[in-house]
Amino acid sequence: MRRFFILLLILIALGAAAFFAEQWSFFAAGPQMPSGQATIVLINAGERSAVIAQKLQNAGVIRSGTLFRLGVQLRGKNTALRAGEYAIPSGSSMAGILGILTNGTSIQHKLTVAEGVTSQMIYDAVSRDPMLNGNPGAVPPEGSMLPETYLYTRGMERAAMLARMTRAQQKFIARSWLERKPNLPFNSPEEALTLASIVEKETAVPQERRHIAAVFINRLQLGMKLQSDPTIIYGLTKGYPLGRGIRESEIAAPTPYNTYAIAGLPPTPICNPGKDSIAAVLQPEDSSDLYFVANGSGGHVFTSSIAEHEKNVARLRQLERSLQAPPIAIPPSPTLAPLRGMRDTAPVARSRHIRRHVAARHARRRRRH
Repeated sequence: MRRFFILLLILIALGAAAFFAEQWSFFAAGPQMPSGQATIVLINAGERSAVIAQKLQNAGVIRSGTLFRLGVQLRGKNTALRAGEYAIPSGSSMAGILGILTNGTSIQHKLTVAEGVTSQMIYDAVSRDPMLNGNPGAVPPEGSMLPETYLYTRGMERAAMLARMTRAQQKFIARSWLERKPNLPFNSPEEALTLASIVEKETAVPQERRHIAAVFINRLQLGMKLQSDPTIIYGLTKGYPLGRGIRESEIAAPTPYNTYAIAGLPPTPICNPGKDSIAAVLQPEDSSDLYFVANGSGGHVFTSSIAEHEKNVARLRQLERSLQAPPIAIPPSPTLAPLRGMRDTAPVARSRHIRRHVAARHARRRRRH
């Protein structure tokens, strides 16, 4: 009997020693990374604890996959490990790593959609993103997605990302529509989005959006054509840069999107407008202005008078002419031999904000309306 008690005490002591040893090893600091502050480990859906433990050991974030697996089993966490992309801090204990994997604190990636891009451009960006998975499906309708920065975890489905952008747009336009000013010249959120897309492409100055929206709304209420250059470009290239100025023949060409040729709004938006442009058309500035033209410094000059508008256009043309640099004489020199055949004048680059679509030669056409 005495031997039995001695053996029992030995077993208890060994068990206690094993327990404390496991506790110590599981909560002790892990390996330090040779470089950087964290190691990225990707856990795929459906992987078992044995596979995960081996991945962690291969990545160098734990010393023993066997001990990690044992610790997970002892704590009843076998089924609690979650798939994801994890940044394991240097020196993390196995207990800390278990907490990361069970909490699902996966790395967040960003996808930023800029205001004014088309649905095809967004679709292409989502299709190319290497952190997303799956087939994106069909290209969403123009103007149906909300430009924002979206956070997501690696492996998210591309179709789900596009659907998320669409839901965000639907939610925002529905809320904004309820807060719109009365007596606006459109009858649905879809028409508001179409006008917002034009406002988005007309200016990059946030403070001007409500004023430009007011100009277009005044024109719609008076039955005047909108005469917006971006609508011409969309009809020609579906929103991609034209790479040159708009031709007279293109201004006159009757496409469904050319608001120089058609009355009212085009059939769809011409881009995906941002929140500010949507808010601008639903809460436009109080103004009687009907015209605007670039001022040469990034903004626009507004007026309600065609006579004043023609003067503003003339000032813009004068500014454009003054921005032309004089010819640069290149003296003959052996060191310039490789430049033969090149043009010897270099006009100063014009501001990208100087717009051509309100030239004085179109004033007569506007006066008819």
